[in-house]
Order: sequence, then C-alpha cells, then structure tokens
Amino acid sequence: MTRLTIVTEMDTDSYSSGVSSKPMLGHTIGADLDRNAALYAGRDALVDVPSGRRWTYSEFSADVELLAAGLVVKGVKKGDRVGIWAPNCPEWVLAQYATAKIGAILVNINPAYRTHELGFVLKQAGVSVLLSAQEFKGSDYSAMIEHARLDATGVREVVFIGSFGWELMTDRGHRALAENPDMIASAQRSLSADDPINIQYTSGTTGFPKGATLSHHNILNNGYFVGELCHYTEADRVCIPVPFYHCFGMVMGNLACTSHGAAIVIPGASFDPAAALAAVEKEACTSLYGVPTMFIAELALAEFDSYDLSSLRTGIMAGSPCPTEVMKQVIERMGMSEVSICYGMTETSPVSLQTRSDDTIDQRVSTVGAVGPHLEVKIVDPVTGLTVPRGDAGELCTRGYSVMLGYWEQQEKTAEAIDVAGWMHTGDIGVMDDLGYVSITGRIKDMVIRGGENVYPREIEEFLYTHPDILDAQVIGVPDAKYGEELMVWIRMKDGSAPLDAASVRAFCEGKLAHYKIPRYVHIVDEFPMTVTGKVRKIEMRERSMDLLG
Repeated sequence: MTRLTIVTEMDTDSYSSGVSSKPMLGHTIGADLDRNAALYAGRDALVDVPSGRRWTYSEFSADVELLAAGLVVKGVKKGDRVGIWAPNCPEWVLAQYATAKIGAILVNINPAYRTHELGFVLKQAGVSVLLSAQEFKGSDYSAMIEHARLDATGVREVVFIGSFGWELMTDRGHRALAENPDMIASAQRSLSADDPINIQYTSGTTGFPKGATLSHHNILNNGYFVGELCHYTEADRVCIPVPFYHCFGMVMGNLACTSHGAAIVIPGASFDPAAALAAVEKEACTSLYGVPTMFIAELALAEFDSYDLSSLRTGIMAGSPCPTEVMKQVIERMGMSEVSICYGMTETSPVSLQTRSDDTIDQRVSTVGAVGPHLEVKIVDPVTGLTVPRGDAGELCTRGYSVMLGYWEQQEKTAEAIDVAGWMHTGDIGVMDDLGYVSITGRIKDMVIRGGENVYPREIEEFLYTHPDILDAQVIGVPDAKYGEELMVWIRMKDGSAPLDAASVRAFCEGKLAHYKIPRYVHIVDEFPMTVTGKVRKIEMRERSMDLLG
C-alpha cells in the first residue's frame, strides 16, 4: 500500500506535492511486463468476455513477443510509428505491449475517426505500419484506409486484425524467434525508459488534434501509481469498458493491471451498460471503470438489480466532472465503497489528482482528490501566472514525471501548454482546500460571463442533479444581445418523467441559486453529443443551440 503525504510549501498557497514510500519505476514497459509475467505466470492477464478468449501472464507475454517479432520482420524498428485503429479487443492490448518491447511508437487512432481525420493522423505522425480492425459499427475501415492513404504518404503496409495477414505476421514472428530466441530481448536492451513510446491525439474540438507524445516513464509510472492508490494486487480483476485508444483504457486500465499482476477484463468492443455489468458478474471483477455517463447508464438499467456485483470493491470514475448524486449511487447501489475519482489529461499521462479509499465521503464526492505520488500541482491566476491563495479559483497546473515529452512535431503548441518551469497548464478552473484537495469548477473556455458575472456551469449542473426527474444536465453559454451571454441547459429526463420547460426549471431554481445562475433556455434531449471517451461535446452543443435559438 502506498501511503502518500501532502507537503505544502505554504499553508496559504494553492500548491501541493505528493510524496510516496514507493519509488518511481525506472525501467521500460517491456521490462515491467517481463518481471510480472515471471511473478504471476499462471494468473489471468487478459480476458475477452465477448469471444471467450483468455490469457495467463505466461501466455500473454509469449503472444506479445510473437507480435513484436512479427513487426520486426516487417521492418519496424525503434522510433518507427505503428498506428492502431480498432475498438477494444485483445489484439489492441497485445499491440500496446509488442510495440513497447521493440521501441516502436504506438499511435492511437480514435475508432470514431472518419477518412479525413484518419488521413491527417497517419500523415502527421508519419505512420509506416497500420494495424486495423476490418470494420466497426458498420464502418468499412478497409475502404476508408484506402481513401485516406492517398493523402497519407509513408504508410507502407496495413495489417487487419483477424485476417490471414495478421496470422501470417505472427507466424513469421514465431519462425524468427525460433531462429533467434534473443531477438526481442536484444531489442529491449537498446531502449531507454525516457524514449517516446506512444502518441495520443487530443480531441481537437477546435482545429486539428495535437499528438501528445508520451514515454515509457510517463505512462508506466502513471498506471502503476493509479493502481497503487486503488490498492491493486494480483488478486484484482479490472473491468475496462472505456476505450483503449485513450489514456483511461491503456494506462489507468492496462498498465495499472500489468504492473500489479492483475487481470484486464474486456466487456466488449465498445461501451454497453448491460455488457459491462454482465462482465463484472461473470468474471467476478473487483474494479469497474467509466466516465460518469457510463455509470449513469448502468444505474438506469431496468434490470440493474438482477446483476451480482458483490465482487466489486473499487473502480475509477473520471474523464469529466463527476456528479455528486451519481457518485453516491455508485458507492451505495454498486457496492464500490473504495471507488476513486481521478483527474487528468492526455498530456499528463493522464492522472494528476486522485481520491483515496480512506478519504471521507465528502472528499470523494466533492473533489477530484489530492496530488498523486511524485507529482506537483498548483492553482494560478490565469492572467498573472501567480499562485493564488487556498480557496481561490484559478487555473490548475501540474508538473512532474507525468508531463508529456511534447506535441509531436509541434514545438510552438508544446510551448503554449508547458511553461519554461515545466508546468503543464490544464485550462481547467480549480480550487484547492486547506488539505490540498482540489475541486474542478469548469473549463476556462466553458466559463460563461453573463452581464459581467462569471458563471461556472458545473455549479448549476450539480444543483440540477438534485431534481427528482432529471437524469443528466449540461449547462452552456449562448450569445445574448443584452448580457453578452445567457445560460442554456440541455436536460435528459428520467424514464417516465414529463419533460420540463424553462418556467418549471426556473421555479425549481428560484430562491436556491442567484438569479444570474438560473438558465433562461431549456432544451430536452435523449442524448448529448459525446466523444468516444464519453465526454460531452459542449462546443457542438453551443453550435446547435445557436441554430435552435435562431
């Protein structure tokens, strides 16, 4: 168990650093897998519930070596970029560790990307070999790849998962290892933990996405310490319905598991609430991951009470602000008494702040936790850059081993995000309390300025969650001639509830919220526009709202 101490430079400053009794890991991802595969050889490493396939650590390590050797035979070498475009599947996990073994840089590609976005990533990252699903949710990946490659010079080969070409690649890897058993071990000896190993593209809500470049040291340590704070051991089995292409899946999920000898459980190719709960029951999972909208969907299942979730003790809720009421239900109805909230971003590998299992209920439902081991966080005035007093709002910044190497071949963009002192500027508005715990009150860009008043949507959303008929609520700012901006709320109603209108929402808020915080416009929807990782796309909501309002 990692015991973390929060050390503050000055009790009045919004600054905290995390000290741990456990040292950081100084080796590569491949070396870490080798160590744990030897320790936990016969234990489950990977379980794919849909196909029924499963690997012990010994079997998983062997198949990783086969795939790594197959890539080497294809001419992939240290520093080459290997793209992966697929939903969650065992081959995705094998590719994650196989590329790490030989020092190739895995380029994660969002399964929701269309041809134009795919072409941009392939070209910008300089992908030479692409590992891809054949199709997903009705999209013909092979046809899209052929079209995208016209603009993406440098992609010399595509290998489709489940195809004859995939089998041929691993067969050739098997023959190469038979001829040279030291082949992959030799490649590993040429690697440094500080080498770039992964490129993850940010959501790109404005303009093209940027490729956050991460090292072995970045993501292995982040996965390890997230797992430490969840108290993972080889006895844990982690259900991972969040996408592998994102840090939540491949770092907080996969690397947290393999660095502790725990089992990775895949409930499906993409999120399905019933499949996630069925996987927890079938595999006796001790931990379940999800963004808040995933937990909301699971809790809303009509047959929720029929699932045996008694094996659960922990899990992680992250990706976007976690509504207090949802967190309470996850603890009470799902039995996840040690559930943790994590806060982070792709550029910080991703986790900077995390709640602890022995935190008070209030700390676990009203904050995103305290700084992680071996990291620093501070809250600064966005204008002056100076650290603000505790209790004051400002921009959250983080520094330490987790900060990315930079945006791939975009030095100017890197310099905009990471200052000369090494602090990553998150763009999130946070408040640090006297114990070093941080509450996120919104994005700087999401803040609404109505008639000169700064309004943080999160505060209003949290209040609306207490309405008995509201399942979910998202508040945005829309242009207004008189006030500059006006508030609009998109609402998802609970099943069987009559839709609310602006008058009924106002009546619910009056006397409880300041008048300028009460939404003027109400829009009832079945679903919010979402990213693949479950984040609400507020920029799209604003655009659609302006059309709705004329």
